[in-house]
Order: sequence, then structure tokens, then C-alpha cells
Amino acid sequence: MSNTLKRPVTLQQAIVYFSDPDRAFRYAVELRWPDGRIDCPRCGSESHSFLKTRRIWFCNGCKKQFTLKVGTVFEDSALGMDKWMTAVWMLVSCKNGISSYELARNLGITQKSAWHMLHRIREAMRNGSFMKMGGDDSGPVEIDETHFGPNTRKMHASKRSKLAKEGYQKPVVFGMLDRESRQVRAKVVPNVKRETLQNEILEQIEKGSKVFTDCYTGYDNLSAENYIHETVNHVEEYVRGQVHTNGIENFWALLKRTLRGTYVAVEPFHLDRYVGEQVFRFNTRATKDNLLNDADRFHLAMSQVAGKRLTYAALTGKGQGAS
Repeated sequence: MSNTLKRPVTLQQAIVYFSDPDRAFRYAVELRWPDGRIDCPRCGSESHSFLKTRRIWFCNGCKKQFTLKVGTVFEDSALGMDKWMTAVWMLVSCKNGISSYELARNLGITQKSAWHMLHRIREAMRNGSFMKMGGDDSGPVEIDETHFGPNTRKMHASKRSKLAKEGYQKPVVFGMLDRESRQVRAKVVPNVKRETLQNEILEQIEKGSKVFTDCYTGYDNLSAENYIHETVNHVEEYVRGQVHTNGIENFWALLKRTLRGTYVAVEPFHLDRYVGEQVFRFNTRATKDNLLNDADRFHLAMSQVAGKRLTYAALTGKGQGAS
């Protein structure tokens, strides 16, 4: 950031800072185009003219106008960048998330707009990696899976019976924690079959890595895939020397606390974005070796808004997915 755009470090400072539309605009421009080379999101041309009074660019390549929001999760939103940037700050800094009703009250918008806004920000927070975890010289990778959904034991017998007849299955989330980098990856998977889980492992973890799991049969024969595989039997023990899955289970506890305490009822259709939100929050937590703060998390989230879009039709299942 330039000296003229000193970053706010608290929510109160952020609200005051972004209340100036020009300042919020310049800040967002520097985050989206950090090298200062502004290119058209439609054709990629760097030849353009800027209309200062309207804060838009006219591309000399495709002969179309574009704004800061085009080609990002903010596209087609009537809300100002002051509200958007305050919402991003609040979501990335609240350890247990923030509900759409709370955000709507704080920003003075409708709950429907706040709900859509939060999902678009979650889309920006998701950041996949092409690099595999583990490796010969790396630490072990903890692997586990968990189910999310209502506790059928606390349901009325008639409702429990109805779900059983419908063949209801709780959504499954699969996760991996690299102990050396302290980074986690998690995603919703269709089932807990061996083929499903081991395909995820082969795709995400380098062969030759140490992997620690529980004794679930879905992880059988990982040694045959050239992994150094050790298990812990939770019927008898939870830790055996360095062999345990407590790290990834700690992530599950944080995720479930957020889903049950803040969001309460999450449709399986949307679960993957809520998982991505907690992955972002876990991977950007402050540690002794990486003293991140709320401003750093905000900066990272805002730098990932380009190239992602989530329309209301796609969010509600009426479209063909995120575009």
C-alpha cells in the first residue's frame, strides 16, 4: 500500500476509512491491481480511459465500459464499496462467523441482500491450491472425515422414521491437515466409500508422505499406494506417540461450533462454501511464526475477489452454478 493509503487495523478504523467513497475506491483498486496495471476484465486490454466523475473505465479494446466490480464477486451489486468492504472485514475477523440477520442490521440492508453478500464473500475466500501436501521431507498429514446434519436421536420418532424412509444421509466433509505448514484443506464429498476418500488423498497428498488416520476401513491399503500409513484405534486410544488425528478433529470442532452456534441450519447445497469460510479462517489464524491480524486477513480476502462470481440464481439453485 502507498503511504497515502494507510491500512486500517481495527473494525472501527475500517468503517471510518471506507466511509469515504473515493478512498474506498482507491483502496479496492490497489488490492485488485497491486502492480498498478489495470486491464479490462472482458478482453484483457490495458488501453483504456478513466472517467473520474463516474469511477468507470472505457476500454479501447472491446469498446465497453467496466467498473471496479466487473469480473469480481461484487459484479451487478448496487451496494457501495463501503458496505462491501465492511462486510468482508467483519466476516474474516469474526471467529464464529456472522449471520445474515446481524450483518443486515449492522449495514442497514435487507436480510436477503446480506445473505447473498455473505455467500459471495465466501466464494472469494475459497482458494484452492495446485500444490500437493506432504512429501518425503515434510511432516505427517492427518486425514479424517466427518458428518454434518441434524441429530436424529433428538428428533421426534415420526420425523426420524420419515427421514429413514426417505433414505436421508448426512453430508460428508473430508479434511486433511499438514502438521508442518499447519494448513488444512476440506471439502464436501458425496460419500465415505474407499474409492471416494482415497481418490481425494491421491489427488491432494504426495506419495511417500506420512499419513495418520483412524481405523476406518475407507483408509485401508494406503500403504500399497506408497504412503507411510499409520492408524490410531479410537476404541482403545487417541494418541500413540506422534500418531493421532487430534489436529484435524480440532478443525472439525471449530467448524461445527460455527455451524451450530451462528448459522444453525445450513442446507447441504451450500455447505461447501461454509466449509471454505472456516478453512480460510483456520489457515490465516495468528501463530508465533506468522503474526497475522484482521487487516492481513481482509487484505488477502479482497485480493481474491477477481475471477469469481456467484449470481442469486446460481445461489438459490435456479442457475447453472457459479460463473
